Amino acid sequence: MRFAICVEYDGAAFHGWQSQPHGQTVQDHLQRALGAIACAPVAAHAAGRTDAGVHALAQVVHFDVEVDRPLQAWVRGVNAHLPAAIAVRWAQPVAQDFHARFSAQGRSYCYLLHNHPVRPALQHGRAGWYHRPLDAQAMDEGAACLLGEHDFSSFRAAECQARSPVKTLHRAQVRRHGEYLLFDFSASGFLHHMVRNIVGALLWVGYAKESPAWIGELLALRDRTRAAPTFMPDGLYFTGVDYGPGWSLPNEGRIIAPLPFFHA
Repeated sequence: MRFAICVEYDGAAFHGWQSQPHGQTVQDHLQRALGAIACAPVAAHAAGRTDAGVHALAQVVHFDVEVDRPLQAWVRGVNAHLPAAIAVRWAQPVAQDFHARFSAQGRSYCYLLHNHPVRPALQHGRAGWYHRPLDAQAMDEGAACLLGEHDFSSFRAAECQARSPVKTLHRAQVRRHGEYLLFDFSASGFLHHMVRNIVGALLWVGYAKESPAWIGELLALRDRTRAAPTFMPDGLYFTGVDYGPGWSLPNEGRIIAPLPFFHA
């Protein structure tokens, strides 16, 4: 049988999603926990391969098993074998042709930034921080330049393994909520470090080093060396996957609110 599960995790405690020889990644921990319930090795396939320090509210994962277990075994049972910073939220049987990564029609990320002269303590590791005052409206105008289908080479990490830098960005918004800025992105797919590179560029707009129009100019250059540095991973959250209604997943695999613990 093939199952889909939704996994939430605090990425600060792990070395990213992708399995590593040291075994301290989210995939490593999850596969060990699934294997404990299945009494056999289990391979877990995720919708998105998050980097070290990046969090997830709705990472969708599929896996195959040959054993018959109650559905709650893949939630409460698996959670009993996971570290506190990883939790399965729901589980559901899916068709054999469902694939967490390749069946996805789109993905969403949010970035939470604390904009204050003094660094935060309680949000350490869970929010980015920038000390200069930032103009959220100018940043939102700059983000709008990225909407649509484009070559995002200017925001692509050198080690990115994607076959094409062309992606379609459906949503790119920046909103201020008191001392916090919330960046909200939805796209057909994302390149390696794409969101963190966009956030870094928008910061230059936010403190008036560049104009909002510069984002569009940078996009057209297709040159990563002309852009701002990659911003810290701390405030980046994988917020969901869009599979469309055909798979009948809970909330279609998406988190409706960008950050349910963040109150505007």
